[in-house]
Amino acid sequence: MTVFLTPLSRLVTRCLHRAHSPFRLFMGRRAAKNAARKGKSDALKTKVYATYGKKLVMAVKAGGPDPEVNRALAVMIREAKAQGVPSDNVQRAIQRGSNANEADYKEAVYEAYGYGGAGLIINCLTDNTNRAKTEISNVIKKTDVKLATSGSVAFNFDRKGRIDLAGIVEEDAVLEAALEADVEDVDTRVNEEEGVTSVLVDPASVSSLREVFLGKGREIKASLMVNVPKLLMDCSDEDFEGNMSVIEALEELDDVDSVEHNVAMDEGEEGA
Repeated sequence: MTVFLTPLSRLVTRCLHRAHSPFRLFMGRRAAKNAARKGKSDALKTKVYATYGKKLVMAVKAGGPDPEVNRALAVMIREAKAQGVPSDNVQRAIQRGSNANEADYKEAVYEAYGYGGAGLIINCLTDNTNRAKTEISNVIKKTDVKLATSGSVAFNFDRKGRIDLAGIVEEDAVLEAALEADVEDVDTRVNEEEGVTSVLVDPASVSSLREVFLGKGREIKASLMVNVPKLLMDCSDEDFEGNMSVIEALEELDDVDSVEHNVAMDEGEEGA
C-alpha cells in the first residue's frame, strides 16, 4: 500500500498493479503514523488553508479575479470550499492576488535520498525559491538524508493526475465517467475511513474527467498532480522512523506543500 503525503488529504492507496486487490485496514507502522497525524489535525488544517491561499493567489495572478472568466480560479474556489477553507479566507486570497504588490507563488521541486534507499520528492509552493531551498537544506543537514540531483529520484515514480471524490464511489461509476470523458486508463482507490475515492489518470485527462464528474453531480474535493511510486521500498524500523521524522520536519516548513515517498507503510508489505 502507498500513502500520498499531501496536505489536502492523507489517502490510503493501493499500488497501480494491485488496483483490484481488497482494501486493507490500517495496521502496524501505518496505524502509528495515522494516529500521529490525527493528533496534528489543527496543524494540518492550517496547512491546507495556507496551501489553497497560495493556489488562489496564483490563479488570480494568472487569469484575473473573476471566476466567471477565470476557469482555473473557479475550480480552485470550489475545491478550497470542498476542503473546508472558510469563505473569508478564500476572499482574502483573491484580494491578495489582485494586489499588484503581492508576490506570486511558484512551484519548486527538490529530490532527496532517504534512509534505507528511499526516495523523497519535496514539493514547494513559494514566493522565494532561495529561501525554500535553504530551509530544506537546513532540515536535511541535521540528518543522514542527502539532496539529490533533479530527476535522480523522480524516475522511480510515475507522474499521475489525481481526482479526489467525496464519498465511496463504485468502480463501475468511475469507469462509466471515464468512458464518457474518453479516458482509457483509470485507477480507482478508496479510503473508507476518510470517505474519499481517488481516481488516478494520465495528467492530460484530469480536466475532461473532472468536468464529467461535475456534470454527474459528484463533489470533487481536490484535483492535483501526484507522483506514484513504481516500487515500494522495505525499510528497517529504524530507517522507517528516520524517514517519517524527516518528512514531518520538511512538511512543517511554510514553503513545503507536500513530501511524497516510496516507503512501504506496513511491515512485510511487498514492494513488487
